[in-house]
Formats: sequence, structure tokens, C-alpha cells
Amino acid sequence: MPRIPIGVALVCMLVLLSTGHAASAPAAAAALEKHAVTVDDLGRIRDVRDPQRSPDGRWVACTVGTVNVGKDKRDTDIWMTSWDGAEQVRVTSSPDRESTPRWSPDGRFLAFLRTRADDAGDDGAIDDDWEEAGATAQVWLLNRAGGEAEKLTDLPGGVSGFEWSPDSRRLVLVGPDKDADDDPKTKEGWKRKTPPPLVITRYHFKEDRDGYLKTLYAHLYLFDIATRKAEAITSGPYDDEAPSWSPDGTRIAFVSRRGDDPDRDGNSDIFVVDAAAGATPKALTTFAGPDQGQPQWSPDGRFIAYLQGDEPRFHAYEQNKAAIVPAAGGAARVLTGSLDRAVSDVRWPPDGRSLVFLVEDDRAQYVGRVPIEGGKVEPLTTGRRVVSGLSGGAADGWAVVSGTTAAPGEIHALAGGALKKISRQNDDWLATVQLATTEEATFTARDGTVVNGLVTRPAGRRKGERGPAVLDIHGGPNGQDDHSFDFSREFLAANGYVVLQVNYRGSSGRGAAFQKAIYADWGHLEVIDLLAGMDALVKSGDADPDRLGIGGWSYGGILTNYAIATDPRFKAAVSGASSSLQTTMYGVDQYIRQYEMELGPPWKSKELWLKVSYPFFNADRIKTPTLFLCGEKDFNVPVAGVEQMYQALRSLGIPTELIVYPGQFHGLTVPSYQRDRLTRYVAWFDTYLKAVAKPAGSSR
Repeated sequence: MPRIPIGVALVCMLVLLSTGHAASAPAAAAALEKHAVTVDDLGRIRDVRDPQRSPDGRWVACTVGTVNVGKDKRDTDIWMTSWDGAEQVRVTSSPDRESTPRWSPDGRFLAFLRTRADDAGDDGAIDDDWEEAGATAQVWLLNRAGGEAEKLTDLPGGVSGFEWSPDSRRLVLVGPDKDADDDPKTKEGWKRKTPPPLVITRYHFKEDRDGYLKTLYAHLYLFDIATRKAEAITSGPYDDEAPSWSPDGTRIAFVSRRGDDPDRDGNSDIFVVDAAAGATPKALTTFAGPDQGQPQWSPDGRFIAYLQGDEPRFHAYEQNKAAIVPAAGGAARVLTGSLDRAVSDVRWPPDGRSLVFLVEDDRAQYVGRVPIEGGKVEPLTTGRRVVSGLSGGAADGWAVVSGTTAAPGEIHALAGGALKKISRQNDDWLATVQLATTEEATFTARDGTVVNGLVTRPAGRRKGERGPAVLDIHGGPNGQDDHSFDFSREFLAANGYVVLQVNYRGSSGRGAAFQKAIYADWGHLEVIDLLAGMDALVKSGDADPDRLGIGGWSYGGILTNYAIATDPRFKAAVSGASSSLQTTMYGVDQYIRQYEMELGPPWKSKELWLKVSYPFFNADRIKTPTLFLCGEKDFNVPVAGVEQMYQALRSLGIPTELIVYPGQFHGLTVPSYQRDRLTRYVAWFDTYLKAVAKPAGSSR
């Protein structure tokens, strides 16, 4: 069995902790005068995620993402922090990427997924969705009694998820079908190193990072720790995911799409299956839309909690609700039907009398609780912050990640109605930088709709002190700008820009009607809201009306194109991973189901497709110098979208540039490309809004 050093053995770490000599988080920074945020700071922030509290409640394991500037790669390692916050321990330190730390229920082991650095793809980088990027991960095991981490699994195609059985003797794994193209017989007759052609038969046939989709699906496997053997417990032409063990270890709940054409209908349900090979899964839910999230068994095993989505045609504007269903079968009940907000990350407290979950609410996210009989949702956290990564593990509190506009997320203990910070991954960095100030903003669109957002002013800039301003548009549209830390917002402000972020109609956090208002009417109400926000910023005296910029990525880039084709006020624009001639996206990107459900096929609804393609067919109205950017391999919003608009503006003689990042998908992952993008943003705005050639702190 392969074994590799994992740094200091965990047992030694714990001994050192008891004697007060453990390695802590990064050493305290020397007292330095604070500097404005520069592009170099992008590589200094630590990304803290996935807290997992140990069964005895004494420790919280988590992942910490860092950047290796010299190698131009990102890495993620496993760390632990003590529940009292007194100790920080780095558990892994390999060049490989570790994720998904999970404690065995008996507390003896810490398992995690490891992806080899040489399996990370052509560019050597893996983004936050690395499990879907074709990289091969396997489960590794660390014995808390000491020793090195051991590679536990060797599943063909890798492992994308796993969970411990209650007796700590088995795992349930999620892994793909074996790819027949990897069989030497399949490759027979083809030249050496020449892959066979792809045979495509699926309705939804492409996905960003996954590429072209074959008829390969993810299934569940039982893995015995002692024998190191895996056996499949599900099969068939559908994906099975998010498994969860029953408290007695006899059954597994999971999510699967098992309709006549799972690619087309968008329905998923909660299933249960006996934890044995050859068992037949049984569907527990019957809702026509998605029943999803990781199913959670109640402590007594009577109920399973999960998330119920919306009817399939609204899947792009989904607002999940917390629901429970009897594990033995029966009618499901939605517990948060009266809460007009999206919930996520459903968990059971030890007494099983309520559900605890995360609630997305108007620029914030909090922990909420509702009795299993239903009723009013009680907030367990308060304040303008974003809380994520809810983890139980003991009766006296929850481990979460909590962050604000002024501080990246850190592990916090939620106990007794209060949050206590227990990790300090970013403290040293924060002590060296001068951050901007971010405040909430509310204004009224021309049709009377109240719209909310955030305004960020450069450090030291007084409210009402006029200067250049940038309207920074979030993607989605199902998402929101919120009170989490946003580096791009800080970087723009550090370079002298007031930054306005608007949660336009279509955004989440304001209720179902607000989200669905743009259904089949893209680029209309959103632009009204965005322009109303900029009107308000100019009226307040914060923005110079002659020095206004606009930009965004993905749907934010799409809305940038709509806005500059609607209103000539913007003197500079940045449009990333966007599209405008929407008819050409049909069959080219990954949104076929949304297109046909929301707009209808182009041959049946030509006028509607022409309407949503407004920016391209009105490109001659655009007077704004625009920078277009995209990843070369993007299947989410393919590079053709920016190429077409670049070509149109070049044809019209409008100043424009096209930047294509080699080997990159929808989300840029190579650190130097991320730096380059931010530097280009500021340089472009400086050229047309400030006539400054180079942003502060740039090495370009």
C-alpha cells in the first residue's frame, strides 16, 4: 500500500500541543505601516473552508487554500484548530491538493481526499470545483494514534465524495463508471497516443471543465476499511450522489435523477438503499422538481432532511426550502415554506427536535433553526456577515466559517448564541493592509422597485467626495453581492475607484418573486436596476458622472453588454466570459435545458431569441471602449461570445481588446492569470477614467 510522509505525525502534533510547542498558524507579522491593497496581496490571502468538528468536540478540521507564486499554482491543505481557539495545527503539507476532511465516528481517524499534483490537468491548476475537473482523487487515512497518512482507495476514475459508516468500519464512496475508452481493446486500431473519436448521444452533452459528456455516470460503492475492497451498490444510466448513512448503519440515503431522460427533465429525488451489494434503491420523494442537498438522517433514524427546489422551469432562479420525509416512506413536509428566502446546508441538532440550516438574506447569510413541526425560523446568528460551512459533531455548538467585508472567512465556534473566532489564518495579512470601507445602499428604480446593494469607498475617502466610479456586476444571476470579503472590490477601491455593487432583479436573497422577475426577459429589468443604482451614486456626490466604468464576469459580463448597448454614460467597460448573440449559444454552451424551458427552441420563438440578443444587434449604439476577456476552454459561456462582440466593436471602430487565457475554463485558476485579469481591469479603467497608465502595486 503506498504511503507518503504527511509532515509531522498527528500524534506528535497532539503531544506538542499538550506541552505548548505546536506549530501555530503563520507567525505574527512584524509591526509594519499598513499599505493599500496591491495585486500581490491576492496571493497572500488564505481561503478557509469546510469546517468539520471532531466527535469529541475538541477539534475542528478544515481546508486552507494558498497560492504558490513561484510555481504559479494553488494548493489546499488540511488544518485543525482547537475548539477554544488556542491551537492551530497544519495536518498536511504535500504539493498535492487535499480536501474533504472527515472524522471517523469513533474519533480514531481523519480521512480526506487527495488529488495528485500531476493529475491536476494541462495547466496544473484545480479550482474550487476540482472534483469535476477530471482530476483523480482518492481517499487517504490518517490515524490519530500516529504514523503517516495512507492511501486508502484506488477506485478507477477516482473518488468525488465519501462518508463514514456509523461503526467506522466502512465508507460509502461516490465514483464514476469505468471509461471504456481507457480499455486497450477500445483503442485497438488507433495510432499510438491518438484517442478514439468521441461518440455523443446525450441531450445535455457538454459541461464546463468536464468537456463533452459521455454516457458515464457516478455511482455509490461500499468500501471495507479492513479488506480495502470496494463493491458497487448502485448502477445504471444516471448519477447518484451525496450519500448519507442511517444511524444504525443499515441504509444509505442519496440523491439521484432517474426519470426517462434525466438530462432533460431536471428532476431529482431522495432515495434510500440497503448498505449491501445488489440492493434495490427506493425513491422517497415525488416532487416534480429537484429534491437535493446531502440527505441528513434524524438522530433516531425516523426522518431524512433535504432541500426541495423549485419547479423545473425555474431551475435557474431556484430558491431551496428545507424539507423532511419519513425514512420508511410517506408524505414529505416543507418546513420553511413561509420563509421567502433560500436555505442550504441542512443539519439536525443532537436532540432531533428541529432543523438547523443556512439562510441567504439580502446581502448576508445567517444560521437559522425551525422546529420539525414547522413554524417561524429563528436566527441563531446576527449581524452583517456571511456564515457558511455548518458542522455539528457535539452537543454544545456548531463550527462554521464566518466572514465580513473587512475580513476573509475564518472558523468560528457558534455556541450559546454567540460566534467566537477560533482560526487565525488571515490575521497576519490583515495587520499589514489598509482596507476600503463598504456600506449598504438602497435606492428605487424608475418603476418603483426597491433595490439594494453595496458601496465601497477607497480608504480615507469621505462620503460625497466625488471621484471615478465602477459599477461591478455579479454573475448568476442567481447570486448576490454580500458582506463577504471581495478582493476585486478591494483592489478597485485601492486604486481610487468608488465601487457600486447592485443586487438587481434576478439576484437571490430578496425572495422568489424578485428572483423570477427576469424570467424570459433578460437584460431589461436588470439594466433598469443597475442604472438606477448609478444614478443614486452620482446624486449622492460619490461618483463623477463623466468618469463612470462598468464591468462583470459571466452574467455580470452579459449585463455589461446590455447596459452599454442601452446607455452611453459609461466611459469604459470590462466584459468577461460574456455573450450577446444568444442564438449562437444554443448547442454551444451548457444551458440547453434552461434555454428550451425558459425561451423555447429558437425555431419556435425567434422573436424572443432576437430580443435577448439585443446587445449584438444594437452594437452600433455602443460608444464605450470595452475590454473583453474569456478562458480558452470555457464551455459555460464559450469564448465565441466575447469574440463576436470584440469583432463587432473592432468593425465599428470602438476601442476594444480581446484577452483569451490559454487552457482556462469559466473560472480562472492559474494565479498569474488571476493577477493579470485584475491588473488589466484597473489599467483599462485608468486609461479611460483617470488617464493613469499603471495601477498601484502592479508589476506589469
